[in-house]
Amino acid sequence: MIDSEIRSSKLGAGYLQAFVWSLVSVPLLLSLAACSRDAAKQGAGSAPQAAVDYDDVPAYGATLITGSIGEASNLIPMLSGDSASHAIAGYLFDGLVSYDKTLSELEPRLAESWEISEQGKRIIFKLRRDVHWTDGEPFDVHDVKFAFDTIRDPKTLTAYAEDYRQVSSFEILDDFSFAVNYEKPFAPALASWGSMMVLPEHLLAGQDINETDFSRHPVGLGSHKLDSWESNTRIVLSANHDYYRGRPYVEKVVSRVIPDLATQFLELKSGGLDMMGLTPVQFQRQTSSADFLRRFAKYRYIGNGYTYLGYNLRNPLFQDLRVRRAFTHAINKQELVDGVLLGLGVPATGPYKPGTVWDNEKVRRYPFDPKRARELLAEAGWTDSDGDGVVDKDGKPFAFKILTNQGNESRLKTATIIQRRLQDIGVDASIRVLEWSAFINEFLNKRKFEAVILGWSLSPDPDQYDIWHSSKTGEKEFNFVSYSNAEVDELLEKGRRTFDRAERKRYYDRFQEILADEQPYTFLYVPEVTPVLHRRFHGIEPAPAGIMHNFHLWYVPSALQKHEISP
Repeated sequence: MIDSEIRSSKLGAGYLQAFVWSLVSVPLLLSLAACSRDAAKQGAGSAPQAAVDYDDVPAYGATLITGSIGEASNLIPMLSGDSASHAIAGYLFDGLVSYDKTLSELEPRLAESWEISEQGKRIIFKLRRDVHWTDGEPFDVHDVKFAFDTIRDPKTLTAYAEDYRQVSSFEILDDFSFAVNYEKPFAPALASWGSMMVLPEHLLAGQDINETDFSRHPVGLGSHKLDSWESNTRIVLSANHDYYRGRPYVEKVVSRVIPDLATQFLELKSGGLDMMGLTPVQFQRQTSSADFLRRFAKYRYIGNGYTYLGYNLRNPLFQDLRVRRAFTHAINKQELVDGVLLGLGVPATGPYKPGTVWDNEKVRRYPFDPKRARELLAEAGWTDSDGDGVVDKDGKPFAFKILTNQGNESRLKTATIIQRRLQDIGVDASIRVLEWSAFINEFLNKRKFEAVILGWSLSPDPDQYDIWHSSKTGEKEFNFVSYSNAEVDELLEKGRRTFDRAERKRYYDRFQEILADEQPYTFLYVPEVTPVLHRRFHGIEPAPAGIMHNFHLWYVPSALQKHEISP
């Protein structure tokens, strides 16, 4: 599999799998509707395939082995915020709807149809009648109601509840249809029913969702089901032969935990992996030989997320916006794109994908300008009073620690370059690299950090309430930098209350202007996604959603199948 990310909401299960590969090397939670120039090209930079002497027809069987730098933490989607968990859960569970491969329209999943009325304040869903949980029990409306009640329960430790708290009432109409009503118009309403993965009431009723063993032994209704989970080693899934969209051709999916991407690459070349996300160095310099390209197909497209340097705004060091602006002036974003990504990306100026409809291209920019950075620090009271090369204030040097996660070579390189650039303006920044689960649970969730380098992957809907609203600063919620701005709160509320695209655009443009002025993050870059896949897998259809959107249709011709994984 992938790189670890924080994940935002509004993702259908199909979309979860589709954009797994937007998280590969350096990104995400939750991704807009256009790809780069290479998005529709299968095997970008790949050599032509030789003529085949086998029947190229879909065949059941085969095993796909992927690599993940992080261990999954919890396979109940509403409880997990990391991409390692969501990537596995995306095989196991489904939502009612999902974005299509173009990321422009919603299409049916567990809901076969829906009707929207009363100015968008009422949605009636009709559910499929041919869906079963992998233990054989039938799926019906009571499972949806159970998941809805669970995610809204204040005792449930979830960052994803806000969208469902907008619902004023849930009406069961019959065993396979229900209506939800909203007091106010809610633009992300329909898409939100793709991100709430339903849960089996018959297995979880009466249990504490936060403590249940179901998180490690889930029963789902997706394309695959859990076979085994060896902690810090691998997760093995097998095909759900009764999957309502059709039995998947790939019988086994194995996610191996390999924290180091260089080691993953060695495993890929030796046959221990079939798919991984390449680092920029691997993509540009280590995968161009004729032998490699005969065996593997490379893909590249602009991802649906960005990487950023985030500041803990509860820390006095970062409460003066002149300091944050100084840091942004001190960082050469193009240097990061060229030096870290090797050109496989573009500089970021805000939280939306460049070139898409929601991106505000007119926001304030901060060109690389160390002189201006030093001036801003001086205006904030930070000067080098003792001549030791480090600015100080009230007798204390400006020193802090940047945290990032283990296994992400690009983030570590980014941190190192930023460290050097900050040193140039008299700031002493050190770097600490942490294992993913410890990073999230012990530092990020508990707000025990000064600054972090991380990434967000975002939904096609522009709503970013969960990340930036001042009410979302609690433990395990996504506004972990503790950003608070009354106008931003109002804009985010208005943006989710109108269906008028032009009006929403105005709100989100102003939202971006404020973020650009206040710099709670230094938005660094939007990387390209660079997955690689063994050529024996056929049926791949590159699209704006990535390469995984039609995974249940991937196949390996019988003559090319390998059966190296036992149940």
